[in-house]
Amino acid sequence: MYLVIGDVLNQNEVKDACAVLDAAQFVDGRATAGWHARAVKNNLQAGRGDNGVDTLRATLAKRIEANALFRMFARPSRLTPLILSRYEPGMAYGSHVDDAMIGGIRTDVSFTLFLDDPETYDGGALIIETTAGEEEVKLAPGQLVAYPSTTLHRVDPVTRGTRRVAVGWARSQVRHADQREILFDLDTTVEELRHADVPRQTLDRVMKTRSNLLRRWMES
Repeated sequence: MYLVIGDVLNQNEVKDACAVLDAAQFVDGRATAGWHARAVKNNLQAGRGDNGVDTLRATLAKRIEANALFRMFARPSRLTPLILSRYEPGMAYGSHVDDAMIGGIRTDVSFTLFLDDPETYDGGALIIETTAGEEEVKLAPGQLVAYPSTTLHRVDPVTRGTRRVAVGWARSQVRHADQREILFDLDTTVEELRHADVPRQTLDRVMKTRSNLLRRWMES
């Protein structure tokens, strides 16, 4: 299961982020890839030590963590430091699975926050491989896609323009993706029942089930 979340950033926040990246220094993205991914990774990423870029990473992380839908889907306990990536014509990221540990943090949920208008570049879609086939994701600026880190995925070659994204990973309080999906469905149902004309006892039973599953599955 993957989830698209709209309006993680508003238009002004997107413009501010792009202005910082316009002035940033970028380095070879293979420096942060594991040995398997390094062979298929061809992109650039913003270097560290630039106050503006470091502040942007922290700001974007706060906005992502504060998003209610992201919290419901990922149930994050920690985020890795974000990677700010840039793809120019000819660049791509071949099929790979993310490292199980990044910066000492177990990766349960991967996410990509799009920063450029998809009309300004060709190619560059994120392709998520699922049991039902390949899903192509290319979102408006400020939108985010999150998916289990166990998933094979790739970025198709950019053929025109520039693709910039913020990429990161979350350690979840609920390790297994199927359990997170059940809890996400329950939370969604709770929100629907809260605004529906149903007996209080019905909502109570759903909340009881949700709470007991959290007790069973959540890590401290």
